[in-house]
Formats: sequence, C-alpha cells, structure tokens
Amino acid sequence: MPPVRPPARKPARRIPALTGPLLVAGLFGCSTASGPGAGTPPAAETTTSVVGHADGGNLDAAYADLRGAGGKVFKIDPAASAVRIYAFRAGKASRLGHNHVLSAPKFVGYFHLPATGTSSARFDLEFRLDDLEIDDPALRAAAGPAFATATSPSSIEATREHMLGADGLQAARYPFVRIHSLQIVGEAPRFAAHVRVEMHGRVRDLWLPLRAEGLPDSLAVEGSLVLRQTDFDAQPYQVLGGMLAVEDEVVVEFRLVGA
Repeated sequence: MPPVRPPARKPARRIPALTGPLLVAGLFGCSTASGPGAGTPPAAETTTSVVGHADGGNLDAAYADLRGAGGKVFKIDPAASAVRIYAFRAGKASRLGHNHVLSAPKFVGYFHLPATGTSSARFDLEFRLDDLEIDDPALRAAAGPAFATATSPSSIEATREHMLGADGLQAARYPFVRIHSLQIVGEAPRFAAHVRVEMHGRVRDLWLPLRAEGLPDSLAVEGSLVLRQTDFDAQPYQVLGGMLAVEDEVVVEFRLVGA
C-alpha cells in the first residue's frame, strides 16, 4: 500500500509594505478633519462661541480713533517682524511624516499705548490663513534638526489642502486668524496679556507672556502661545488608526516691531 502524503500547502500570500514616501506624499499633511473615533474635543478654560463670517475688520479706522484719543499708536511692520507657526508629527509611525513650519509674511497689527500707561494698552494682530507660507526651506533649516528634512512642492500643496481646505480650517469660509488683547498686566519689559483668539469661526481666551522693549518711544515685542486645534473644533489629521498623525497642539511664536 503506497504511503499517504499530506496535502501540499498553498504558498503564503505576500502583503506589500507601505513605504515612507507613499505615506508622506499621499497622506500626511499638517491638519485636517479626522475620521470617526477621533474623540470629543476637551474642555477649554472659557466657553466657545460661534463667530460670523470674517470680513477683515477695520483695524486702521479703530486705531485712528485711538490715536485721536491720545497716547501713541504703533503700527506693526511685517517686513521687520516675524510670525511662525510650528506643527508636529505624532503617532507610532511619526518617523514617516514631517514637522511643519508656517509663516505669515503679510498681516495687520497695531499697539496703542495710552497716556495712562500699559495697564490700559491695547493691541491687535490679524492675518489671513490663505496668505500663510508653508515649509519655506530657509525657515525649516533655521528651526533645527527636527525640521531639517526637505519637503517637495507636492508635499507642501498636500499640507496646504489638509490644513486649509474644506475638511480642515476652511480658509475660504473663515479666512482670518485674529488676536485681540483684553488686558495687559506687568511692568516693562515683562508683561502678561489676556488675549482673545479667533480662528475657524470660534473664539478662545487665554493668557500669554510678553517681553516688550523700547516703550514709550519704539516697540519690539516677543511672545508665544500654544493653540489646540480641537479647542477651535478642528480635528488634527490622522490615518491608520492614529499610527500617523499630527499633534493637537501647535506653537505660535512672534516678534513684532512697530513704529
């Protein structure tokens, strides 16, 4: 009787691996709406209220009135100033993504120093999301090793769409980011400012430290703040169940020079 041979096994099916370039070019941007299961936005310090469609406001007229009321008005010079926004990769597959640097080369900003001093001072800064520059090579190089990797034009355009498109911050509907001071405390050169931030049709109030020099004759102010995308009802981008994602928190740094 011939020996019984076991049935031949079928060759194992090979599953193609996802490569870094494929993920980065096709999936990874700076910010967009996430899919189901992203979680409920955490509570913030103040309530959120809906803001109507931004029309750009009229800071020029508002500060012309303040100039007429006395004190000194400084207009911020974008060419001598800098506004930088840093977004960070996250997730277990974060090495396949990029950190991002955004800059606002065009903005409108004012600072009013009344005769009564800084306790009654006021400042405003606003810029358009669709004016942001993304991943300028010189700014990436200056930001350090974590931003040193080069980004292609197609990757930059994908980042712009993820961040500013219909599934992200909706720049066509909510084009402006506005920062308006509510209260300033402290003494030169160090201050604490209570500010209201408007973005993505929402507003948030928060405190931030400032360092201002040159007053009352000139103005050079530096500061930074952390914005959580979910506080403005914008969900950080993620794919593969969060294996590749963008951190909720973005860092905004600025140096504003006025005359």
